[in-house]
Amino acid sequence: MMASMEQSFLDLTDKETREKLSLWDRRTDALAPLTERQTDSVLELRAAAEALPVPSELPIEDLCSLSSRSLQSFSATVPESTEDVLLKGFQMLGMENDRIETAQQFFAWFAKLQASMDQDESAKYRKTRDDLYCYQEQCDAILKDVSAALDQLDSLQKQYLFVSNKTGTLHEACEQLLKEQSELVDLAESIQQKLSYFNELENINTKLNSPTLSVNSEGFIPMLSKLDDCIEYVASHPNFKDYPVYMAKFKQCLSKAMHFMKIHIVNTMQNLTSQLTKRVSNTAFTASPKQYGHIIFSTLIEQIEERAEKIPEYQHLLDEIHQCYLDQREQLLSPSITSTITDLTTQNSKDHCALVRSGCAFMVHVCQDEHQLYNEFFSKPTPKLDELLEKLCLSLYDILRPMIIHIIHLETLSELCSILKNEMLEDHVQNNAAQLGAFDALVKQMLEDVQERLVYRTHIYIQTDITGYNPAPGDLAYPEKLEMMERIAQSLKEEQMKQMSQEASFSDVQLEDGDSRRNSNTESSRLQTSISPADLHGMWYPTVRRTLVCLSKLYRCIDRAVFQGLSQEALSACIQSLLKASEIILKNKTQIDGQLFLIKHLLIMREQIAPFHTDFAIKEISLDLKKTRDAAFKILNPKAVPKLFHLNSHNAILEFLLEGTPEIKEHYIDSKKDVDRHLKFSCEQFIQQQTQIFVGSLEEFLTKVAALKTTAIQGGPTYNLAQQPWAQPAKINDIVMATYRVMKSKLPSTLQSMSLYLANRDTEFILFKPVRNNIQQVFQRLHALLQEEYSGEDLQIIACPSMEQINLLLSANK
Repeated sequence: MMASMEQSFLDLTDKETREKLSLWDRRTDALAPLTERQTDSVLELRAAAEALPVPSELPIEDLCSLSSRSLQSFSATVPESTEDVLLKGFQMLGMENDRIETAQQFFAWFAKLQASMDQDESAKYRKTRDDLYCYQEQCDAILKDVSAALDQLDSLQKQYLFVSNKTGTLHEACEQLLKEQSELVDLAESIQQKLSYFNELENINTKLNSPTLSVNSEGFIPMLSKLDDCIEYVASHPNFKDYPVYMAKFKQCLSKAMHFMKIHIVNTMQNLTSQLTKRVSNTAFTASPKQYGHIIFSTLIEQIEERAEKIPEYQHLLDEIHQCYLDQREQLLSPSITSTITDLTTQNSKDHCALVRSGCAFMVHVCQDEHQLYNEFFSKPTPKLDELLEKLCLSLYDILRPMIIHIIHLETLSELCSILKNEMLEDHVQNNAAQLGAFDALVKQMLEDVQERLVYRTHIYIQTDITGYNPAPGDLAYPEKLEMMERIAQSLKEEQMKQMSQEASFSDVQLEDGDSRRNSNTESSRLQTSISPADLHGMWYPTVRRTLVCLSKLYRCIDRAVFQGLSQEALSACIQSLLKASEIILKNKTQIDGQLFLIKHLLIMREQIAPFHTDFAIKEISLDLKKTRDAAFKILNPKAVPKLFHLNSHNAILEFLLEGTPEIKEHYIDSKKDVDRHLKFSCEQFIQQQTQIFVGSLEEFLTKVAALKTTAIQGGPTYNLAQQPWAQPAKINDIVMATYRVMKSKLPSTLQSMSLYLANRDTEFILFKPVRNNIQQVFQRLHALLQEEYSGEDLQIIACPSMEQINLLLSANK
């Protein structure tokens, strides 16, 4: 019983211990909270304890084996006798000498045996408990030592933090002191640097007021640089104290320095100009940089130009220097240029083109030399140089302009235009536009004057020499002059052929090369074509020649718009003169001569104006007063008088204002189309008249027959053409034979006249082809009519030539 109670107590104690051990290190509300370091120590001890062997004093295996053996013996001896069992039990309890004689002894033995067994079984647990108690005491000692160590470490940490804070504070204080020291040093240097610009004022004033100051001295340029720096610095800090005072003082110093430079440069230029005026002759109007003192003040000018873009005062000084330089150059150049132009005028008084060419070449030379000389002294351009050169060029213009406005010859004016436009503007000015800007203005002004004069003289030329031209008898001697020129051309051709045959007969070498023969034939055909009388320039009608020559001279001399107007006027006048001449030739000679004369010259005009790449159309604006006239008549109508002052829509005055507004009309006049129109009309007239000459009687006969048929179709009486008096076979035979004789007699002369005037096989073929077609059509209609209306006997009487005969006659005269 006691053993049971003891065992229960031990079980309860172990249970509570286990429960307390499970709660001692729980995460929340722990019974014995440990630090991280203590926890690490416990874990290390646990790891070490697990590795220890079981103590020898605790024979756990023996107890286990004993218990096992006892159970086995007990089970094994169940079938044995009770004596053997008891014997073994007594042996195990050391009671082999004792004897159980009564039941009380047995129960005592059994209780003792049970207590021994219980004691043997709990001994190992008690041993383990005792060991754990020892371990716990050791852990408590270790924890105590660890806590003491941690307390020491906390103390050390507090002391370290105290020392570290004190050291950091001291370090920060030192850094702050060093920073303040650096800022004070920088402030002092900044103040000293700022004051240095203001302190320079006294030094600069001293130097500028020094009687020994010279702009050529070595210290003058550095002093200018320092003065510029001071002005720039003060100007960039307007918030400084006494800023206006110091700025005014520095500006005063700058003005004084620039005054010294200006006086020095101006005096130098004036002295050199006076020296050059005495030494240089009138023809030597330029001076080299060495003669002009380039080395003396070029450094000063460079310094001024460098500062001109930043400081306005230097720019103003540079402008004054430019003006002084240009004034001195004008003083030197004006007499020389005037003298030279006067000499050129005297030398070329009768040759206007040579005078313009030489005068312009001279001014080109002057402009280029002046720009070159200016660039030796200055690096920055100035418009005043071109103003000076324009003034110098004006002296040439003043001499040439009176001469230009008195020129009356178109050839001279056109050549002057070519010289100014091609030689001067395109050759010289375009290749050197920078140096010849002033000359460019001069040439353009002269060119405008020449063009204006050329246009004016062209108008007069058109009125007098084209529109008002009175032809001489020789001008209208057609076809005599063409025949004469053709005979001359034929004689020249025969003479040349004779000369070529003589050369071939006396030559020892014969040219068998086909190319040579072709070249020879080509040359002879070219010669034959070139000497055709109708295509010779001298054989053209004078107004045609004058018109084309005039247009060729104007084409490259004046603007396209002006050329279009003049060309339209010239071509219209030329066409009118040709029409007039054609009428005179037609009256004096034959009709074909007048027509072919007009056709040929219109072809020449169309061919010659084709190379002009321009539009020959001009727009004319006219004022149409038809509505105004109608409205005026309407308001003057007696019936409209009572309505003059009506206050309604039928008010006559209001209608006049609204309906009587003149109209502006635009229409285009194209002289090129005008030439084509007259040419087309002339060709059509020629074709019609030639057709009338050759087959006019047959056309009249066919027209009568057609009228007779029309009457019959419209309900008139029937007819028999052979019974008509004018349509009898004998009458028709007379008409046909007369027509055939006219064709046979006049066709060769017509073709010869066409060849004489037109002198071009293609043109002759194109012009005569409609005539031939008309003749063939008339005979075809006649053959159809005869086959329809007449019998075979009548046809034999009529004896109309067949179409083969007509075609053969036409072809034979091609």
